Amino acid sequence: MTDATPADEPPVTRRKRWEAVAQRGIERTWASGAAILQLVVAVTVAYALARYVLGHDFPIAAVTVSLSSLGLVLDARPLRVLETAIAMTIGITVSELILLGFGQGLWQFALTMLVVLAVTRALSPLPGIPIVAAVQAALVALTPVPPGGPFTRTADAVVGGLVAIACTALLPRDPRRAARREALKFFSVFNGLTSSLVTVLRLGDQHTAEVVLGRARETQGLLDQWKASIDSAVAIARISPFLRKHRGELADLQVMQLNMDRGARNLRVVSRRLAVLPAGRPRPEIAEVFAGLQSAGSMLAQSIDRPELRPIVRQSLVLIAITLDPRTLVPDEPVSEAALVLSIRPLVLDLLGASGMPADEAFRTLPDISQ
Repeated sequence: MTDATPADEPPVTRRKRWEAVAQRGIERTWASGAAILQLVVAVTVAYALARYVLGHDFPIAAVTVSLSSLGLVLDARPLRVLETAIAMTIGITVSELILLGFGQGLWQFALTMLVVLAVTRALSPLPGIPIVAAVQAALVALTPVPPGGPFTRTADAVVGGLVAIACTALLPRDPRRAARREALKFFSVFNGLTSSLVTVLRLGDQHTAEVVLGRARETQGLLDQWKASIDSAVAIARISPFLRKHRGELADLQVMQLNMDRGARNLRVVSRRLAVLPAGRPRPEIAEVFAGLQSAGSMLAQSIDRPELRPIVRQSLVLIAITLDPRTLVPDEPVSEAALVLSIRPLVLDLLGASGMPADEAFRTLPDISQ
């Protein structure tokens, strides 16, 4: 039998598939609602200022610069918005200078593209920035000079950029919500991995350990998205009068993300060690340790909205940490079992750090194995 193609799908299956597609579209739109409103306000204000204050009949640059500078991306930090606006303004200015000096034509257009791409690429490490600058330069080079004369569009670009920066500060996109959403995505996967490792340790299931290792390697993308959302929120909070009071909360989230990044790496180390240990051998004592880590990780995720839970998380992790002595947890076991216990210790330290405990204090919770 061959696999069913979309045309061969039963009507019920096809309807459910399209319902799922529609649902994802609605969720994307809802998640971007604040960004959409911010963009509408920005382009309207930019257009109004350029049209009715500066008196420019066709303020296309004001609208396009404000739109492209803000965008719909997760990372809307002020520096990125400013960098995009400056690059686009440079592109427009260079294009107007070449038009003024050499007129309009094929070789002038090629020269404009060359200069704009080279200059903006030198100024920005982001490969997308020169492209948006070149698009603006192309619009200037290929359209008639507006009634206002030379550099009218440069003035419009400045207006669009300033409006974009002002909207970033005065109409922020609630970056805390984005940071929270990305954090919960990561914790959902991380806690699922620790739960799977409990099963691995109780049953000695080496195949599941290999699956967990593969899934653990995929967590870096979630961590990167979480970091980008927090960095954006912190940057916006520095200039937004409405978010300054939340800077302490965002700083705590930064600490949590940094430690969970390390924790994910150490979870991969533990998974890798389990994947090469002999299969079919239950390890109930270590399984109980991971059951405690899974519970602590679940509560740590809840503490994003309820910071008062973090002392409870720290207490539960300390009770786990003091047991991580291979001489007492797995006595009379092979060296490989002791090495497994030792590989869990850095993971516990990372979770303690994520809960807000200083590193030196967290280290003192572990039993001394030097003797």
